[in-house]
Amino acid sequence: MQELDHGTRQEIDSIEREVLAVFVDGVRVLGLPPSIGEIYGLLFISQSPLSLDDLVKRLKISKGSASQGLRTLKSLGAVRETNGNGNGNGERRTYYEPAVELKRLVGGFIREQIRPHLDSGRHKIKRLGDLANGESDPDRRKFLLERTDRLDHWIRNGGRVLPIIQRILGQ
Repeated sequence: MQELDHGTRQEIDSIEREVLAVFVDGVRVLGLPPSIGEIYGLLFISQSPLSLDDLVKRLKISKGSASQGLRTLKSLGAVRETNGNGNGNGERRTYYEPAVELKRLVGGFIREQIRPHLDSGRHKIKRLGDLANGESDPDRRKFLLERTDRLDHWIRNGGRVLPIIQRILGQ
């Protein structure tokens, strides 16, 4: 049986580069740093789990960037830890592998990124409504209250759609 290659190769090949580009583009759309897409992409295309050191060497990124990226990906449910003996000398390292289930990825993103923004938005809109009600100019007050109602409508609709998306994905 062939022993797993835990990141001993140094160079990123052309197929890996293309996969990384797909995930870098994806995280940019979500407003996340490109390194998160690179980390997930390399884990996604690797046949065996990789350690933090493997990611640093292969992607040529700092240990801090790799560590922060892994923390973010773990909080989103996009990667999971697995143990392994990296060098055969009994040294224990933590290795990482990608979660490849779409429902898990989307569910984690909704839980960690979208829901907190919706919750924060509700509080901000309430404060905005209070401020608008205090406006002395009746025309401006009417305008501000209409815009506040519009924002509130958007937030409520967003809150209604999320459970449907999660149900569709089997969450």
